[in-house]
This record gives sequence, C-alpha cells and structure tokens, in this order.
Amino acid sequence: MKNFNLEIKHAVAALKSGQLIIFPTDTYWSLGCDANNKAALNKLYTLKQNDSERNITCFVADDRMLSKYVQHIPFAAKSIIEVADTPTTIIYDAPKNIAQNLIPKDNTIAIRIPDDEFCYQLTRRFNGAIATSIAHVEGETIPKSFKEIAPTILKDVDYIVNLQKEKISKNAASIIQITNSNVVRVLRK
Repeated sequence: MKNFNLEIKHAVAALKSGQLIIFPTDTYWSLGCDANNKAALNKLYTLKQNDSERNITCFVADDRMLSKYVQHIPFAAKSIIEVADTPTTIIYDAPKNIAQNLIPKDNTIAIRIPDDEFCYQLTRRFNGAIATSIAHVEGETIPKSFKEIAPTILKDVDYIVNLQKEKISKNAASIIQITNSNVVRVLRK
C-alpha cells in the first residue's frame, strides 16, 4: 500500500505541474495530463503525433466529478453508469471547465469513470479530470502490456507509474454517445 500511495502522490504532483504521465488503467496503459491545461494537452497531442481531440478520453472519479465537466448528464448516461460491467466511455454534449483545445468542433467530450482503484484515487486526489489516451503513437499497434509500449513514448513522458507493469490488457472500452435529448448511439461495443 505504501508504493500505491507514493505512486499516487508522484503522479498527482506531475499532473499539477503540467507534465505527462503514463499509468495503468482499467483497459490499456495510458498517457495522461491535466484536462484543463492547454500546454499539457499540446504536449500530449505532439507525443501521440495526432492533434485530434477525438482520441482523448477524460477520466473522472465519480458522477459528482462528472457533473463539473458536462452541462447536463442525460438520464440514459446515469443508467449506463449504474449497470456497466465493462469499461465504458460516454460521449456527452456541452462540456465545461476543460481546456478549449480538448473540445471538438461538435462540442462534445468523451468521459469515463474507470473501474480501477488506482485511477479512482488518482482522479480523486488530483481533484480534476485527467485527459487520457492509449500509450501509443497513432497508427501503430496498441500495446497490450507495459513492456510493449514504444521506447519513444516512454522517453517523452515526465513520470511513469511503477505499478501493475505485468498486467496484460485484453479489451478496449465500449464507447457510447448520448445526447442531451437521450439519443443513444453505440460507437464501439
């Protein structure tokens, strides 16, 4: 538990300093930065070699934190959050309180409440949304474990969380778009 808390402390400090981190999640190892820090997001886009905000998912600790970042949480989203038994990212209309360079032209935001104790504690102690993206360069193979992450990615992050490095990832998150009028579209199962 000592290492767990120490890793949280170091990762939070890095995020608050506008740095990029790499950390284990409920799906794949991910890159992360403060979702409200435009400069940190630009570093993330540069590292990913893709400036599309479409490839970014924000992590929040719980539905209370979620309400800080979207104008309205549709009923359908609340229901999905309650029953989802696999990682599920929901795309919401009308984001708020995040950096402008994270918001796509259609004014939506992808957010997930991860089912992972490290991610929960990280977002809770950071007390804010963390912009995340799978730890790989766009167009390259998605690494299923820490040891498969490209050295170019590892050398360009500021902090690497030293936990769960043996974990093998099996599945990506489901992606569901829910409009404020409760129209639901499954984009990835």
